[in-house]
Formats: sequence, structure tokens, C-alpha cells
Amino acid sequence: MTSIYVQILLIILFWNADCQIIPRIEECGLSCSQGIHCKSKPSGGIFNSFCHDVPASLSSMVLKSMKISTVMKCVQGSPCSLHLNIKGTLSLDENVRGLEICSFSLDTQQSQCTSVRFTRKKSKMLNGKKVQVQFNCIEVNVAQHIYVTMKTVPHYCEVKLSQQYYVEDCRNSDVGKYIPACSAGKLDYNLDRARKIVTVNVSNFPRDQDYYVRLCHKWFTCEDVGAFAVIKGKESFKSVSLKYSQLLPCLCIEGWLAFPDARRIQLCPFENDTQVLWDNIVYNPSTQSLAWEPACPVLVMVNLCRFTKSSDHCEDIENSFKNSPEKIKYSHVDTHPRLCMKFTTKRGSRIKCPFAHGGFPAWKMRTAAVAEQIQVFFTSQIKAQFSVLVCNKTQMASCESLGMHHSVSVGDSVSIPMSQEMCGSTICIQGWRTDVDYSVPVQICDTYCGFHGQSHSDGKPAKAMAHRMKSVQSLH
Repeated sequence: MTSIYVQILLIILFWNADCQIIPRIEECGLSCSQGIHCKSKPSGGIFNSFCHDVPASLSSMVLKSMKISTVMKCVQGSPCSLHLNIKGTLSLDENVRGLEICSFSLDTQQSQCTSVRFTRKKSKMLNGKKVQVQFNCIEVNVAQHIYVTMKTVPHYCEVKLSQQYYVEDCRNSDVGKYIPACSAGKLDYNLDRARKIVTVNVSNFPRDQDYYVRLCHKWFTCEDVGAFAVIKGKESFKSVSLKYSQLLPCLCIEGWLAFPDARRIQLCPFENDTQVLWDNIVYNPSTQSLAWEPACPVLVMVNLCRFTKSSDHCEDIENSFKNSPEKIKYSHVDTHPRLCMKFTTKRGSRIKCPFAHGGFPAWKMRTAAVAEQIQVFFTSQIKAQFSVLVCNKTQMASCESLGMHHSVSVGDSVSIPMSQEMCGSTICIQGWRTDVDYSVPVQICDTYCGFHGQSHSDGKPAKAMAHRMKSVQSLH
């Protein structure tokens, strides 16, 4: 059973392949069957444009059929060209002296007509017999939309055949390989990074054809990033300068000949310029959301992390890992200067800290030792909730919880009693936002014993502000 399917598949494949083959000729010409001698000459069509009444003896079905195909004229030493192969069948009649075949391009609004005449004596002898006329000297362009008509000479009203025809484009294997107009050309470039200009040089394309060049961003298709430029075929200068805004790995140069459905060639030389990809981070203060949208298709793992200055390391935040080719968004994010985004690709990791330079709606925590208590209070430009934890700093990067946990709102404070066990140790007060999904703790550490009910000499409480950021509306 499997072998039958394989055979059917092979038949389909070969049939499809045959459909791509365009017959080739060395010379075009006219031929008529039934031994009828016929000859052709160009016709403007104006003298045959007016129709005559159909004679009673002439059947309206004198024209039987018309078939159109494409042939490729290939002469050694010259480039190949495309021609219409028009076959028509008619019944010979003493009232018909010949045929007029016309093609009208719906793209260029140009027409070509030829008049086919029969030998009168022999055609009368074969009156009523069917004769087939084949003419393949009408040259056409790639991907042209053609309207073909066949009329009798003289032209009798309502005795006409017409048909629309689409010439194969450069996707056809033969047309793409042998027709010069399908040559996509060759692209070379020079880059001026200071002026942000790409100069594109084009070669190996037909000299009489105009050529289009553009910059584009390659996704599923290549999307415009500006107007295309035209290189005139008659001009000797075959280069053009294009401005770009960013060098991206998906920035490509695309070129094609100026005719419908022309084959396009692309050059994407900036695949290693990925640095700018990680800059497109946007923070929305009203929703407290942090988003990143790739400017190019990229396989990347994104997560949030907490940057530690002491070890120059960004500690991953759990449940923040996302892998998506499109926009990545985190809701309810704290605008802490050490909260960062990490981008990991096969080439390594990049870390971007969008709040590192301040300028975002944020909060600050202060502590003061008063009357054997540690007072902790928060100020914020936005409404927020906080948690406070007391811990004993045992090592450089670790803090052992002393089991005292407190909740605080903006504008409120919490007082933490200082026990005997806290004296002689470095006590840390940790504070973080609890009304967001992603936050970075602030930590203030000191030996609080010895400040019982005292103040600094300048009259200010011990340990003033430890974390501070300015306000801004959004991140650009």
C-alpha cells in the first residue's frame, strides 16, 4: 500500500515539474494546418475595428476555439525572450479572408496586432473544413497581464474570441533561470556609522531596466523602514545612499528590478549588531508595568534579577522567566535601581537596569535608634505597602532572621524594641514593597546599642535615609 502512495506522489511531483517547463523555439512564425498557405503582417487594428453584419450564410461559430500559452525564444549568443503562443481554430468560409490576432497589455495599455491571410483559391476548395492557425511572434514581458482577441477579416459583429492571460513570473523555474529581467542583480554596500548611511552598489542587472533598492526589517516578510530608492537603468551611476536609524541584526538591504513580481535579492550584513536589541525597555508608572519588545526576531530567555553591588552579580528573581518572540511584560514592578532585566541568548547574557539612573516614582526607608527602640518609617511618592524584617548579619552576603516581621504603610512607622541579644551584633533592617509582584529589599545595617535615647551631635537621628530615587513619569 505504501509503494502505491509513493508512486502517486512521484507522479504528482513529476507532473508539477512538467508544468514549470516552457517550450523553447529558435524562431517565431506562423503556421496553418490543412495545407493552407497563410502569411502574416502587422496590423494597427483600426481598419478592422468596425464590424459588419454577419452574412446569412456565415455561421456565428466560424471561430471554434483559442488557446494561449507561453514560449521562450532562445537563440545562441542572445538572451532568451518570452512570446505568446496563440492557437486558433476556425471553419473556412468564402466570407472570411483571414484572421486578426491582437494582444492588449493591461499593465502598459499597449497593443500589438497581426493580420493572418489565407490563399483564397485553396481556402474556397476546403470550404467548411477546420483549419488551425498558430502564431507565436508577439513578444511579452515577465508577469504581464494580457487580453487577447481573435477576429475574422473582415470583422463580423459578434464573431470574436477573447481571453485574458497571465504571463509567468520569475517564480517559474525556466523564466527565473533564462530571462534577463529576472536577474536580481548583485548588491554590495559601504557603511558610514557616524552619519548612519548605507551606500548600496548594484551590479549584474539589465542596463535598460530600472532597479529598486530599500532597507527593511526582516520578520516573516521584509518590512519597510523608509522609502525605496530608484536606480535608473540608463544612468551609469549604479549606487544609492540610504539612511537608517538603528543597526539591527534584522536590518537588510533588498533590491529588485522595477517590474511586477520581480525576484528580490536580500543582503543582511548586520546579524552581529545585537546590542541595541536590549534597549527597548519601557516602564509605565500608572500601571507599574515593565515591558520589553524586540525590534527584531530573536531567540531569547528574559528574566528579572536583583543586582548586588558587592559581588557584581545579578541574582535571578524566581517566577520571572519568560521566553517569547514577541512583547514581554511584567506587571506590578518596583522601581528599584538594582532591579534589572536579564537577556540570555546562545551568545551569553546581557543585563539592563532601567531604574539605575534614578528619575522614577519610588520610595525611601529610614531608621532611627530612639529610647531603646529602632524606629523604621517609609516615604513614597505613590501609595505603597511595605514589610520590615529584622536580621542578624552573620556573613558578608547573608542575614539571619531574628523572627520579627512587621507590615508598614506609607506615612506610618514601626517601632522595633532592642533586646539584649541584639547588642554587640550587627543588626540589619530589611524593607521591601509587598504591593508589587517584583521588588528588591533595602537593607540598613548598624550596631544600634549605645544610641539609647541619644542623637547625633548635629541633632539628627542616627542612620538617616539609605535609599532614594527621584520621580519621573515614564521611561523612554
